Amino acid sequence: MLALISVPIQNNLDWGAGPNGDGFQYKVNIQPVIPITLSENWNVISRTILPVVYQENIIGTSSQSGLSDTLQSLFFSPKAPAKGGWIWGAGPAFLIPTATDDLLGAEKWGAGPTAVVLKQEKGWTYGMLANHIWSFAGESGRQNVNATFLQPFVAYTTKKQTTFTFNTETTYDWENTQWTVPLNLMVAQLVKIGKLPVQFQVGGRYYAEHASNGPEWGLRFSVTFLFPK
Repeated sequence: MLALISVPIQNNLDWGAGPNGDGFQYKVNIQPVIPITLSENWNVISRTILPVVYQENIIGTSSQSGLSDTLQSLFFSPKAPAKGGWIWGAGPAFLIPTATDDLLGAEKWGAGPTAVVLKQEKGWTYGMLANHIWSFAGESGRQNVNATFLQPFVAYTTKKQTTFTFNTETTYDWENTQWTVPLNLMVAQLVKIGKLPVQFQVGGRYYAEHASNGPEWGLRFSVTFLFPK
């Protein structure tokens, strides 16, 4: 499914959240994606999302900073594309309560299924990543986690390795019957620093749907380091 190790460092800035609409959050997602050979025909792809957060005026007029909860996904994927050129992977996802402040995490252990499917042709890449997480242990006084995540995406890469991407990173919170629907439009450029391929990406985000105290818009800047296996 993947021929290299990628380490995206994704910087997200969001405005307009909190009870007074003046809240701000800066979140850095450290997201290593590591392919591991299982056999001649199968890989398992490890994808970790470790968020580091600073926020203010999100919860009252206070501020918090530190680690948030980690999401660990494992995608079992055939090395050869499926019929029609589709690439796919599926497996478990785990929510790990790594938050260093109880206001930055759910204080719950969670697990559920995850899957990704995509196709690449004539410069286009399109597909979807999805997961669902249920909590099964953790702080009894905190709300249970029961959430679906959907990320349909489409991207076009030019001959000069410039990539234009549109996606949503939609979450449905079943506990609160609440959609959060950020729409992301981004542009990226692949360059080489010495012999190391590095991709720089920048883009904007508009929340088409969010909770009453959720953000309204945001920006993203990411750097992805690519290491051939």
